Amino acid sequence: MYEIITEISRWAIPLTLLLVPLIAMLRGVSVFEIFVEGAAQGFTTAIKTIPYLVAMLVAISIFRASGAMELMVQTLSPVLNLIGFPAEVLPHAIMRPLSGSAALGIATDLIATHGPDSFIGQLVSTMQGSTDTTFYVLTLYFGSVGITRYRYAVISGLVADLTSLVASVFIVNQLFR
Repeated sequence: MYEIITEISRWAIPLTLLLVPLIAMLRGVSVFEIFVEGAAQGFTTAIKTIPYLVAMLVAISIFRASGAMELMVQTLSPVLNLIGFPAEVLPHAIMRPLSGSAALGIATDLIATHGPDSFIGQLVSTMQGSTDTTFYVLTLYFGSVGITRYRYAVISGLVADLTSLVASVFIVNQLFR
């Protein structure tokens, strides 16, 4: 059964990339023209999102450069240790909803420092793979299409991030300690 699933997953994307344009051509759709039109719309969307992206990256840089993140880590460290959450991982937990690349940089640094098989390495890897960049998604995608009322999306995204964080800590503590 494992071999069958492996073969299906190996061929799923190439077959999809072949079949979708082929079926569209058989139905008389001008695939290349539609592709070029979509690419032009994508470029326009990318240009619209640049101001939102720059604003978010500047805010993240100010937060980190001001020392506010380090102060937060030091303040919350005693409480976090009680629940089995290493304080070294807190910057990753804070950055993950804001910026995927910043969180990945922190995760890479933690893994390089503590090792990929360490508790911290396993925890940060689990967190990196199970959470999303909530504010990045809201800023970039909602901003690019002009959505201004996204209060419930923020709440839902942050609750999902917190749930993933708690689940990551619980699961990694259960499996690897």
